[in-house]
Amino acid sequence: MSVNWKRFVDQIGHYQSFVLVSHIRPDCDALGSELGMAYVLRQIGKDVRIINAHRVPPALQFLDPAGNIEVLGDDVEAEDISADCIMILDTSAWAQLGDMGDVIRSASCDKMVLDHHIGEDDLGATMYKDYQAEAAGTLVVQAADALGVPLVRQMAAPLFAAIATDTGWFRFGSVTSDTYRVIARLVDAGVVPAEVYSDLYERDTLAKLKLRGLILSRTQSELDGALMHTYVETQDFERLGAVPSDTEDSINLTLAVQNTKAAVIFVGQARGGFKISFRSRCALDCNEIARQFNGGGHKAAAGAFQEGTLADVQAKVLPVILEALQKVL
Repeated sequence: MSVNWKRFVDQIGHYQSFVLVSHIRPDCDALGSELGMAYVLRQIGKDVRIINAHRVPPALQFLDPAGNIEVLGDDVEAEDISADCIMILDTSAWAQLGDMGDVIRSASCDKMVLDHHIGEDDLGATMYKDYQAEAAGTLVVQAADALGVPLVRQMAAPLFAAIATDTGWFRFGSVTSDTYRVIARLVDAGVVPAEVYSDLYERDTLAKLKLRGLILSRTQSELDGALMHTYVETQDFERLGAVPSDTEDSINLTLAVQNTKAAVIFVGQARGGFKISFRSRCALDCNEIARQFNGGGHKAAAGAFQEGTLADVQAKVLPVILEALQKVL
């Protein structure tokens, strides 16, 4: 499925004001796509606000040094949000929108979705999706091209970060020759990859380093090492002085073990329950697994949320993964 860019451009032309939204616990692809799209729309004379349900994680604040991203309940109240169109980026699921989901449900304006995930809910929006795109950031680059907006460093840096992180710094199977063509254009626009890498991976806190060590120390294997799983509980964050976003990319480290085909991490949430992240390096479809727990994503990477204690959630989720993995090994 590819995006009908002519239809996209025509629809954009009908509106003057936009609110851009992405998923809770925003990552680089969510934030980079919002910032990139905001720049594109402003270049063609549109009024744009970015409003999310969750604040930008401290480690990713370098993406938005001017503080353009507002937070619902902190910077703006639901009743003060209005626009001709709400554009949702990098998700198509109600569960991923948090409190902004209620704002979107009650809004009388038109809605658009620009996303690369396979699963989707009925958001009452016009869908613009490309399941083959490695990142939502890639779709924003294509949107800029469709709208005639040239790439410049101001927008290119967050879009580079979006694509780089959603491809595991270009090591995931979603990477194609077209990925590098887009990246080359962003570099030509002024992005310095070494600077982005340093901002992302060389400014860790000691707390994050200790949390990562704890996660790795808890890793267990199943099926002769084909599956790796680990966890973080809410009290671990407080004890180490870490924050939830410090778990980013930890699951991918477990895939470095030789012969590992899949991995899962359970991350305790402040409101209770566990966020579950799935990864696959084989025929196991993470999206199909996640959908069984009201989540979704991609074949190689997906996520879900489940209420309950760690033991309860593990008891529900691990047997499902093990059964599915055994079928494809």
